[in-house]
Amino acid sequence: MGIKGIKNISVVDQGFTYLSLMLENKADFIIEYNETLKNNLKRNEVDWTQTRVAFVSTSFTENQKTATNFKDIAIELWEVKRYENNLISINEVRKSNSAESIKPITQNNEKLKSVTEQLKVYIEEDHLKGKSDDIIELYETFKTSILNLADDIEVEYRKEYIAFRKNSNFADINIQRKGLKLWINLKKGSLDDPKNLMRDVSEIGHLGNGDYELVIKNDDNLEYIMSLVKQAFNNK
Repeated sequence: MGIKGIKNISVVDQGFTYLSLMLENKADFIIEYNETLKNNLKRNEVDWTQTRVAFVSTSFTENQKTATNFKDIAIELWEVKRYENNLISINEVRKSNSAESIKPITQNNEKLKSVTEQLKVYIEEDHLKGKSDDIIELYETFKTSILNLADDIEVEYRKEYIAFRKNSNFADINIQRKGLKLWINLKKGSLDDPKNLMRDVSEIGHLGNGDYELVIKNDDNLEYIMSLVKQAFNNK
């Protein structure tokens, strides 16, 4: 959703207004979607808890960035710039590592509270909940190793997995009760895996991205597994 001339308007208020309109008029949005894309999507096939509003602009003020700096807000800011030779850069304004939850702020506003309760923005704590200390420590070990590959790696918390990104996902992790499930985002036949640790899931349904999957129970093969992850990282 592109918005012009929003410098003096609260992006939070405006964003929640759009979210509220969508959640209150689901059927109308489904009709519009189907008519535009010639599709036959049904309302109950949409995960409405993942509804988001994205503001797109050449730049945002510091006030606007601060106003949306909540780890669980369903509002995204994207800066788009055009350069010579028709080159375009698209960058999301990322939340800071110390970003707080927006829920305490919305409790005194019925409209904001209603929208927030219908949406779910996943954070790291959602994936760690109910997991043992050993599994959390195992996850932290692999997370740290992946982030050490470069300074600009982004982490995104999706419903089913945690994504590690450089332009796009190169590895995804699902934290399970007895281990980690890792997906490496490379096509079948493009991974050099002499130990044959990775499972080919190119023709099997799976949550993460890529054709390679591995269940990790411990860090015995950490260095080797990281050599596999690095192949996908270098491919981005």
